[in-house]
Amino acid sequence: MISVNPKEIPTAKLQGYLQSSIGPRPIAFASTISETGIPNLSPFSFFNVFSANPPILVFSPSRRVRDNTIKHTLINAEATREVVINVVNYDIVQQTSLASTEYGDGVNEFIKAGLTQIPSDLVKPYRVKESPVQFECKITQIIPLGTEGGAGNLILCEVVKIHIHESILDENGAIDQHKIDLVSRLGNNWYSRSNQGLFEVAKPLTTLGVGVDAIPDFVKESNVFDGNDLGKLGNIEALPTIEEVTIFVKENFAVKGVLNSDDQKKVHLEAKKYLDNGDVESAWKVLLAKK
Repeated sequence: MISVNPKEIPTAKLQGYLQSSIGPRPIAFASTISETGIPNLSPFSFFNVFSANPPILVFSPSRRVRDNTIKHTLINAEATREVVINVVNYDIVQQTSLASTEYGDGVNEFIKAGLTQIPSDLVKPYRVKESPVQFECKITQIIPLGTEGGAGNLILCEVVKIHIHESILDENGAIDQHKIDLVSRLGNNWYSRSNQGLFEVAKPLTTLGVGVDAIPDFVKESNVFDGNDLGKLGNIEALPTIEEVTIFVKENFAVKGVLNSDDQKKVHLEAKKYLDNGDVESAWKVLLAKK
């Protein structure tokens, strides 16, 4: 067994130990809004419920380890004292990951992630329509836990209204744990699906995904691709070039045969095969070759 003094190792390595050993952690998909009305949407796995009466949720946006800056969520929370916490299930996990991309000021993560923003009833931040449960919250306290990179900021939120999709309820009106199909975070790129086990999701930390808004309408409107597929497609840093697409088609005879078909659904199903195998770039090449 190794023994570690937290003060004697780099913060990034310490964070890795903590996140890889304490889990699975639920995900707060936090929607906030700036003082000037700009929406922000970002996931946080330092999150849980701490009280039922009053109903209190707590999540913690940490200061960035690499440069000790703070995130838009914290800035907005301090300014407006309101947040909507949307729970994350398997159906939106890829889009949730894409929303964690650190886009610049003024970029709307709802649009980038291809999620639907809908008005709240009692607070200004928008809700994520696709989330199975949405908590409108008033922020009661923000507790800084330090001043250096990696330090958390505990945000205590009192739930003032809950929205629950009827599709996840059982015959008694209770939330069915199979139907809600929650996911949670572990270390590195690992997630856990509550009723099926571990899976990986590419984490867009150092690159900026093109976003779901950059995906052509003929793809977004296809009944072959779901939200997770769109999230994967939007997480690529740059689209393949015409030259790359041409070379890909020449080297893949099976793909060439599919592309010669007039059935667009066959083309989309071929692209989905690549997505399901984690090859997003090849999926894009199939789609762009038939564009």
